[in-house]
Amino acid sequence: MINQSLYKRLCSSKPIFSIEFFPPKSEKAAAQLLKTAAGLQRYQPDFASITYGAGGSTRERTLQYARQLHEQYDYTVMPHLTCVGHSREELKTIINDFKEAGLAQIMALRGDPPKGEKNFKPHPDGLHYASELVELIQEVYPECLIGVAGYPEKHPEADSPEIDLGNLRHKVDQGAHFVTTQLFFDNEKYFNFVDRSRAAGIDQPILPGLMCATSRDQAIRFCEMCGTSVPPELDARLLAAGDDSEAVESAGVEWVFQQACELLDRGVPGIHLYILNRTGPTTRLMDRLQSAGYFNEA
Repeated sequence: MINQSLYKRLCSSKPIFSIEFFPPKSEKAAAQLLKTAAGLQRYQPDFASITYGAGGSTRERTLQYARQLHEQYDYTVMPHLTCVGHSREELKTIINDFKEAGLAQIMALRGDPPKGEKNFKPHPDGLHYASELVELIQEVYPECLIGVAGYPEKHPEADSPEIDLGNLRHKVDQGAHFVTTQLFFDNEKYFNFVDRSRAAGIDQPILPGLMCATSRDQAIRFCEMCGTSVPPELDARLLAAGDDSEAVESAGVEWVFQQACELLDRGVPGIHLYILNRTGPTTRLMDRLQSAGYFNEA
């Protein structure tokens, strides 16, 4: 039986709040991650995901910090897992490692090519698609709750939105329990994506992924990676803020606050924040959302 408590929350009328960390590469970055984890505990995230480096480059650190967030900070942790750089047997071992660590949910992704490479190349004895990874997790760890990624504006490598949606449907058909979207700054892109998904027979919860921009260059870079776009109005606000980091952050938080309010008012399953291991923007956003009546304790 899958992780029923989190699945029920995803399917309930009460919106969830979740965050995403990435594994640190240095002692200083590790201290920042743990400081952020401690600082965000008071908002009681329903789960925290932690990413997985290209080519399996953060395999040990992903598991290390997933355990630490779970055991020391009492987070429900959803580690990412990708197909990149691993054989089928290695993936089975990693899935079992997650299971033994008490991590009852996994985000299954194909993964991006290693730095410097343009095209995804599967391991000779590995998997080609996230749908195959979903199937493998179901085989090895059938009680695991499985999340997959969705692209409101199309995966950068997909030939068309229709093909991309077909790929998502296949991941769901293989056993994925919910979808988390890549970041977007235009809510209509999300609502259109949900409508198209429902028409394609995808009934699982679709959790919107949001990010507070802290620099214009960063927002553009992430959008290029994710196949999404920066609305002209947001771009103008970030340009107007110039080199004033406080003004840029305020503009980014304000934009996502307005996004979140509309999304929550229209009944989304919750919001998933790409926090880049930073406390400040998330604290400002969540304080505003709680003051506006969202995510308060019952």
